[in-house]
Amino acid sequence: MSGRANALPGSRARSLTMTVIAIVVAVLVILFGLQAGSKPLAAADVFAALIAPDGKFNSILVWVLRLPRSIIAYCAGAGLAISGYLLQSLTRNPLAGPGLTGVTSGAVVPIVFSLVYLPWLSTLYYPLIGLTGGLSAVAVTFWVAGGGSARPLHLALGGITVSLFLGAITTAILLVSGPQAATLTFWLSGGFQGRSWAHLYSMLPWVMIGSVAAMICQRAIGLLSLSDEAAAGMGLRISLWRPVLVFIAALPVAGIAPVAGPVAFVGMAAPHIARLLKPYGPGWALALSAAIGGLMTAASDIVSRSIAAPQELPVGMITALIGGPVFIYLVQRPGFSAGQRQGA
Repeated sequence: MSGRANALPGSRARSLTMTVIAIVVAVLVILFGLQAGSKPLAAADVFAALIAPDGKFNSILVWVLRLPRSIIAYCAGAGLAISGYLLQSLTRNPLAGPGLTGVTSGAVVPIVFSLVYLPWLSTLYYPLIGLTGGLSAVAVTFWVAGGGSARPLHLALGGITVSLFLGAITTAILLVSGPQAATLTFWLSGGFQGRSWAHLYSMLPWVMIGSVAAMICQRAIGLLSLSDEAAAGMGLRISLWRPVLVFIAALPVAGIAPVAGPVAFVGMAAPHIARLLKPYGPGWALALSAAIGGLMTAASDIVSRSIAAPQELPVGMITALIGGPVFIYLVQRPGFSAGQRQGA
């Protein structure tokens, strides 16, 4: 018993160390990214603009154009990773991501509809519109799957069905959108072009609420990730907690989708990478997933605006191109399945 007790602080310390390292690396990546773009800046110019902004070109480039979008990219990646971790734990499906329950497609459809048919509507309402659409899609998914006590497989199949149906609606709107089609297609690929501090302020509350709620509910997450029988045996009301946790998983997506569009792959890959690092329990797994997801998205955003400058590529394309081979490598590792069980 004493050996187990002595091992616990070390496990927590290791998890804390890995999370801090991921955050520090992300900060360094963001600082490096302030130099990259269609107009490269020297490190000394970036430092001067950060320390003593003077309203001149370099300061505007750093404070108005590059820094807010890098922070938005990090926060978006963190939120998507938390959503993905929750859905993977709830469905016990290693391929689950924020789009599994239809929440992403549900958030995208009304936003695309508003952009095309309600152009006068303020973008300040888009997070609420996205949340309403996302939760409506989740409700339909639960109805298709059989309610709050639905089996994880039924929940996954219901989510895929709803996502495909809503994706068809989005495509139909794009086909009749006329000259807006190119802009909407770029947005649907995921990206942070032109994002400002105002976009961060509209997105951040949703990500923070979802993240804090997930940390508060980590015990329920850990139980549901085992099996329905084990969770029920420990006294957990599955019919109550599964909808609650799916709702929590939908909150970050509702804030991220209006700002960045559906950024692919991060929500699925980041939790897997975190689990393979063997964090201590669901709480540290959530924190490490968020740190890794933020790092992945911030780095991908820098690549997207640098690799073909002055043109920009969709961030979703970069995350898929970079993350796909990495994920294939992780799946091929012998410890992949064990990492799933231990990190859940």
